[in-house]
Amino acid sequence: MKGNLKSYPMNFGYRMPAEWEKHAATWLTWPHNVETWPDILTSVEKEMVSIVAALSKSEIVRVNVLNQAHEEHVFDLLHNRVVPGTIIFHQLPTNDSWCRDYGAIFLTRDDYEEPIASLNFQYNAWGGKYLPYNLDQGVAGFMAKILLVPEFVSEMYLEGGAVDVNGVGALITTEECLLQRNPEISCIQIEQRLKNAFGVTQVIWLGKGLEGDDTDGHVDQLARFVSQNRVVISSEKNTKDFNYIPLMQNRERLMNARLPDGGSIEIVELPMPDPVYYQNRRLPASYANFYIANKLVLVPAFGCPQDTAAREIISECFVDRDVISVDCRSILVGLGAVHCLTQQVPWTG
Repeated sequence: MKGNLKSYPMNFGYRMPAEWEKHAATWLTWPHNVETWPDILTSVEKEMVSIVAALSKSEIVRVNVLNQAHEEHVFDLLHNRVVPGTIIFHQLPTNDSWCRDYGAIFLTRDDYEEPIASLNFQYNAWGGKYLPYNLDQGVAGFMAKILLVPEFVSEMYLEGGAVDVNGVGALITTEECLLQRNPEISCIQIEQRLKNAFGVTQVIWLGKGLEGDDTDGHVDQLARFVSQNRVVISSEKNTKDFNYIPLMQNRERLMNARLPDGGSIEIVELPMPDPVYYQNRRLPASYANFYIANKLVLVPAFGCPQDTAAREIISECFVDRDVISVDCRSILVGLGAVHCLTQQVPWTG
């Protein structure tokens, strides 16, 4: 089946599974853009090695690289650090490394012949902020072809980090991001398109994102489902901090929201890290940018006391997984962290 979002995935029984549901693999793009990480790409690669080494203990890791020479370089970095046989390389040229945002978003359904499909939204580097992005625009389609799965193509602009789901009908996103990305479409129209695409019945709208976030408020920096009715949210206690009011307002929206079954959402607060700056610019550091793998959860660390508290809070939400802090201080200079770099491929066995 080859379709577009006019033949809605929801109509074929597809849904986006929650991130904690079983994965067949994690897909990522190896960092390579020196403009994203000026003078610190070597440090970024060291952090990436630690992330991939941890993931390899949990599942297969598919890695996009530029070419044969780049594959050999990355192979040398990972040699003796990963579980043998867990890394699959794809020579797939990219402009940058944020696979969560430009990569395919995978859906599942109860169907023996076509249990998995991909969503391919329009991508313009977060509103045309960074040129070029032509190579990144083709990644989602290539991922679908590599896995030989049906692809639904949308005319709407959306990045993977802009949405989060609980797997049973609810999706969280932000007005700041999706309304800016699609100014010609009303909020009501966007909501219906989200329902049709992701197989959900309830869209929960938050407001604004973090200071310094070039994504215009991606929800994976703000609020994440950790179970069907529980959400962890970023919370700032310093009333003088720029993020205090927007995060408080997002919390109030979640408190008033209802799930498809009419139930309320259990809210768990995550502390914000100390403000992080690079070249006098505040970076969007957030512990909500964690990634849930099959056997573990990777939580970004920023070298401040709140690292431990955040890991402990997330550990209480995932008692069946090891929760590991991964240093993301260099990666953060590129304005993202571990969740921005990764994309889950659902298990369909």
